[in-house]
Amino acid sequence: MLETLDPTIITFTIYLVLVLGIGVIAYLRTKDFSDYILGGRSFGPLVTALSAGASDMSGWLLMGLPGAIFAKGLSQSWIAIGLIIGAYYNWKLVAGRLRIHTEINNNALTLPDFFNNRFGKDGRLVKTVSAITILIFFTIYCASGMVAGARLFETLFHMEYLNALYLGALATIAYTFIGGFLAVSWSDTIQASLMLFALILTPVMIIMYMGGWDAITAYTAEAAIATNISYSSLTHNVSFIAIISAAAWGLGYFGQPHILARFMAADSVKTMKNARRIGMSWMILCLGGAVTIGYLGISYYYKHTDIAAVVTKDNEMIFIELIKQLFSPWVVGILLSAILAAVMSTLSAQLLMSSSTLTQDFYKAYFRRSASQKELVWTGRFAVLLIALIAIFIAYDPDSKILALVSHAWAGFGAAFGPAILFTLFWRKTTGMGAFAGVLVGAVTVILWPILFGNTLYEIIPGFIFSSIAIYLTSNYGKKAPAEMLEKFDTADAIYHKEK
Repeated sequence: MLETLDPTIITFTIYLVLVLGIGVIAYLRTKDFSDYILGGRSFGPLVTALSAGASDMSGWLLMGLPGAIFAKGLSQSWIAIGLIIGAYYNWKLVAGRLRIHTEINNNALTLPDFFNNRFGKDGRLVKTVSAITILIFFTIYCASGMVAGARLFETLFHMEYLNALYLGALATIAYTFIGGFLAVSWSDTIQASLMLFALILTPVMIIMYMGGWDAITAYTAEAAIATNISYSSLTHNVSFIAIISAAAWGLGYFGQPHILARFMAADSVKTMKNARRIGMSWMILCLGGAVTIGYLGISYYYKHTDIAAVVTKDNEMIFIELIKQLFSPWVVGILLSAILAAVMSTLSAQLLMSSSTLTQDFYKAYFRRSASQKELVWTGRFAVLLIALIAIFIAYDPDSKILALVSHAWAGFGAAFGPAILFTLFWRKTTGMGAFAGVLVGAVTVILWPILFGNTLYEIIPGFIFSSIAIYLTSNYGKKAPAEMLEKFDTADAIYHKEK
């Protein structure tokens, strides 16, 4: 029977069954809403690091980024450089402090919940605008994951885009719905390992197949002459503004709720040092692999011009097409599972964060304060379905570009929450109205900037700057923070410095 089946589909299906099995186990371990949303704050350095990395690096890592490098060369790698710098300082500056501050502030389970508990009477206003911001940008972010998953299933099963969209969405929704944060984080650890394997193995195979680096260099040079693109240059045909815009992706890390949730779920501050080392090593290897695949793909497809039609039409298919050409069907199934892992890990984290916002910050806060833990868990599960359906609707366009969708959502979170998180964790005089102004100004700037000024400058830059100014001015010249708020900040800060 197995001989009549495609080996690629067999290995791919085994991976899906494994992930769903993790969801079932996590379901049995989920006792209350804290388990469903943050896994009971019980994760050690390995799970914390790999879960943060996998939830961060979505389908754009294996599709969007290699595609950009393949189309325009190493000048597109400034995004990767900015992300590495931003991620390091996020681990260094935010991770441990956020873990302590959220616990001190009534064991907050979400960012809106944290703002609510941190800022007293004004906290409810910050909580509301934060929750709305999360739902708006996460829906867009989830749509990017839906598109990436659809492209993968479309290629593997040779089906229509819409059918592939439904199947890919179902795969992620199922284990997120069942297992919650535990399932998402446990599977992230496996998925991060699988992504790393694919991103290291594929460049090695391309180099071997092409006959070494000298041959690659020669074909890349020929391609550069034919297309008039200097593929090996970091600055070819990019302005200073374009470089700054790409590198500014790193600013986004300070405000990504699905990544910050991994810091909140760690078992202690001491976990963060080892988690940072593991997480940054994984990230550098993965981003380096993705850039290398895109770059090596230039020479491969210049040599094989007869099979270049697919990636010429859609550069984001470069990684998928390369592994189909280079590996046996059994290995192709494993490597395609790595792409699905990238999609599922981020999409599931985003669905879960959206679910927690709807449940904790709207349903419980405004409608059912006395809701039981079981009721909250099931409300969270149905919220996953609601957000997923909206994201599927946005992803209906088969020509949607993954990187473009991710870019806007990333900027929205980075500008709205990044300054608010940094000010809240480092400046004791930050007030609720200051945080409210910062979140609102950052989100609105990201939405309006492309409409008013086009793509002249990545919207996260003005959004981050204007948000920071709004927080400082409102906190410094408006109503001052009360004494009890300052005392709570000092208590959390003292615990952090004692435990780190």
